[in-house]
Amino acid sequence: MNIQIFGKSKCFDTKKAERYFKERRIKFQAVDLVKFGMSRGELQSVKNAVGLENLVDWDNPDAAILRYLAGEGDKLEKLLDNPRLIRTPVVRNGRQATVGYCPDVWKDWT
Repeated sequence: MNIQIFGKSKCFDTKKAERYFKERRIKFQAVDLVKFGMSRGELQSVKNAVGLENLVDWDNPDAAILRYLAGEGDKLEKLLDNPRLIRTPVVRNGRQATVGYCPDVWKDWT
């Protein structure tokens, strides 16, 4: 199992996700989404797993511009340029991924 947690340093759900895996002694790689971002391949893989609408943090005021972008490719480019628009935590296990705090799904990964 190769768990990656993409999150923001001040996000409480990201901290809860990290604590979930620490309590179960499951190794994970934590990635600061704002500082390092996601690669195009990682973002595409997560989008395929959860869908683009679930990936966007619609509570962010800057996310409103995504509604006006025509193509899905344009929206992905905007997410790559501004990773603050991605809802956190993004937890990946190979091709599987979740967005937000989802311990019920993670339990099935072990």
